[in-house]
Amino acid sequence: MVKRIKLAFPIVMLVLILTACGEEFEGNITSDVQDFAFTNQDGEKVTQNSLEGNFWVANFIFTNCDTVCPPMTANMARLQEKLKEAGLEDVQLVSFSIDPERDTKAALKEFGKAHGASFDNWHFLTGYDFQTVKELSIKSFKSALEELPDSDQFMHGTRFFLVSPEGTAINYYTGTEAAEMDKIVEDIKKIK
Repeated sequence: MVKRIKLAFPIVMLVLILTACGEEFEGNITSDVQDFAFTNQDGEKVTQNSLEGNFWVANFIFTNCDTVCPPMTANMARLQEKLKEAGLEDVQLVSFSIDPERDTKAALKEFGKAHGASFDNWHFLTGYDFQTVKELSIKSFKSALEELPDSDQFMHGTRFFLVSPEGTAINYYTGTEAAEMDKIVEDIKKIK
């Protein structure tokens, strides 16, 4: 009996030590991002597969937005800077336009520049129709998206989505709150 206790004690201690070594990350969403192939502000093709192997943060915006998109884009620029400071430049940022008819590559590039974007790791995507991006938003990110009748505005979510290197949306954050950008950086550090 004493021999068993002597053998069990080191095993229990090892399990406790290993459990305490790393924080386990629990996200608030688990959803595989469906395949896509869109065009960024520089005319380059960006696909779900080309982002594979890196963490990426996604949001949905449009350049004609007069409410939440400007602060969300400013926060994404803030996140880009915080990622750089943390040595996480391999994290990609992806802003899907929900108004691809008006949001040309040039319009998206100008919008990004106006809000402090660096295009090294930030893609503003277009080159599809509204129904395609609506389906992507709903199916991949569980985020509603609707055209407002008799208007050039849209109803869309304000979340930023953290996507794993395997292409799964694993967490969301409030894109209109600057403090959430620190949480995104902290969560990526926890997981890496």
